[in-house]
Amino acid sequence: MKILICNDDGYQASGIIALYEALKTVADVEVVAPEQNNSAKSNALTLHSPMYVQTAANGFRYINGTPADCVHIALTGLLGYRPDLVVSGINNGANMGDDTIYSGTVGAAMEGYLFGIPAIAFSQTEKGWAHIDVAARRAAELVQQLMPTLETLAEGAEPTVPPWLLNVNIPNLPDDEIQGVKVARLGRRHAAERVIVQTSPRGESMYWIGGAGPAKEAGEGTDFYATSQKFVSITPLQVDLTDHERLPYWAQTAARLTASHKNPS
Repeated sequence: MKILICNDDGYQASGIIALYEALKTVADVEVVAPEQNNSAKSNALTLHSPMYVQTAANGFRYINGTPADCVHIALTGLLGYRPDLVVSGINNGANMGDDTIYSGTVGAAMEGYLFGIPAIAFSQTEKGWAHIDVAARRAAELVQQLMPTLETLAEGAEPTVPPWLLNVNIPNLPDDEIQGVKVARLGRRHAAERVIVQTSPRGESMYWIGGAGPAKEAGEGTDFYATSQKFVSITPLQVDLTDHERLPYWAQTAARLTASHKNPS
């Protein structure tokens, strides 16, 4: 079993090191990660600047690009083989609800998924890396549970389940305090906090994106609720952003626009 690991906190982050140490005991693992922190870079690819691949003393390879860049470069030539699984994380803080749209951690996993490779994004619910060893061990346990499916896909057999994209959030707790695992849907957040304005030494206004808003939809069944109850939350994600329920409405609007164009008053 071959696993590609990436993250968005940078190749030296505690989360990716812990994840590598846990997964190397169950699979052949390679790390290709950003040189620097790339939080909130989502699925961004670098198109107008050159990127360079370098190798750290521990064997990790790092790139001066985004998380999605790292996975894209790895899968389109750097590795020289197709991994069985792409894993991203462990992120320094939660990626729940609307966070998943902005998350570089999820973006790296999604890049693997877009190439038809199963992928998982792992995050801890709080910043600071508390109990990161527990989170890494829980991540490795999940990967081991999924290995039969991964082996079926790797063998080229007709899969009963197509490649998947999972978003996993792990509470920063001792192992014996985690209550189990729950599958949950994404919750929602309130709008972000106000932009932070400061004055530079040259008297210019500087703007900093404000913090994420508090949970808005965090009831039972959501990832916010599951982790608040000390469960690891697993959310299967999809890439299709189409609003399927509203397609008939917009079809009617398109028909009216077409008719008015053909029969101008």
